[in-house]
Amino acid sequence: MFEDDGYALDTLAVRAGQTRSDEGEHSEALYLTSSYVFPSAAEAAARFSGENPGNVYSRYTNPTVRMFEQRMAALEGGEAAVATSSGMAAILSLCMALLKSGDKVICSRSVFGTTTALFTRYMQKFGVRVSFVDLTDRQQWQDALDGDTKLLFLETPSNPLCEVVDIRAMADLAHSAGALLVVDNCFCTPALQRPLALGADIVVHSATKYLDGQGRCVGGVAVGKKDIMDELVIFLRTAGPSMSPFNAWVFLKGLETLKLRMEAHCRNALALAFWLDEQDAVEKVNYAGLPKHPGHLLAAEQQHMFGGVLSFAVRGGREAAWKVIDACKIFSVTANLGDAKSTIVHPATTTHGRLSDEDKARAGITENLIRVSAGLEDFGDLQSDLARGLALL
Repeated sequence: MFEDDGYALDTLAVRAGQTRSDEGEHSEALYLTSSYVFPSAAEAAARFSGENPGNVYSRYTNPTVRMFEQRMAALEGGEAAVATSSGMAAILSLCMALLKSGDKVICSRSVFGTTTALFTRYMQKFGVRVSFVDLTDRQQWQDALDGDTKLLFLETPSNPLCEVVDIRAMADLAHSAGALLVVDNCFCTPALQRPLALGADIVVHSATKYLDGQGRCVGGVAVGKKDIMDELVIFLRTAGPSMSPFNAWVFLKGLETLKLRMEAHCRNALALAFWLDEQDAVEKVNYAGLPKHPGHLLAAEQQHMFGGVLSFAVRGGREAAWKVIDACKIFSVTANLGDAKSTIVHPATTTHGRLSDEDKARAGITENLIRVSAGLEDFGDLQSDLARGLALL
């Protein structure tokens, strides 16, 4: 097995976690099996009890999935990782493993719409109290804290407004109340930002996005200290929101090019942001790479680059936003992001469509807002594609 001896991220992304079988394969092996054969009844009992390490059942022990988990732990600088069937399954798993009735979660309003729905529609049904606050308003976070607070949950940069918050300061705030800080690092990935090194306790990802990078598979992962991840493993073993071995193998291949792709995504996004900011039909561009963005200096400090996702508001309401989207010939109209192919979407009616009008207004999700995930195509072609739609306004 490859040992992490302080190697750089580029090396870890290609090598970390790999365990070779006796066949000596160079590429990671894909173990497509539901169960495992034990040499004896005694060994089976020892495996099931945890007395002896080893594979038991692919719902929670699979060599390919384990390689992905170990690689993600190395990239994020965590002690352990738990892979799940989707990014939302990772969030659900940590909630079910770490929370009980009467506990409280404080969550940023600026998160993925389904994350909001999970907390409001389901976790509250089981007696977990949830408070939503503005991501960048430190006082709101402080005021929401009480003795039952167990988790602070946030995205930075946020989806889709690209707001940025000081992770180290938020970690200090959480720890002052005996709570854990959870950071959704999907927009940045460990290639651009490592929240655990800044004091966060848990990092979650939708592996579906940049970790895959080509829109092929759905998956999720949580990373943190081993004792915390052990609690998630118990839930995974019981409830089964598991990552498939095939998807884990695809994600392992995606991680090999993660940093190269992220830098290319960032370059296209930055160029698009500057260009959009000069267009008469655009009211506002949300991207931390713009010097006038309120989180620009903070993002420059705690991120390697500014990310591949941006959003912008056009002059006019939903009709104007849809005109721009429908005029695109290169951008794919899809809610996914982090793909080699550039994507474009109307958040108010898709990713955040299940929110009430009041909650959309509080989260800044307006009818004229468009979110773009910059892919790996030629910048000039992407610019022309958006210009076609903006010319209609």
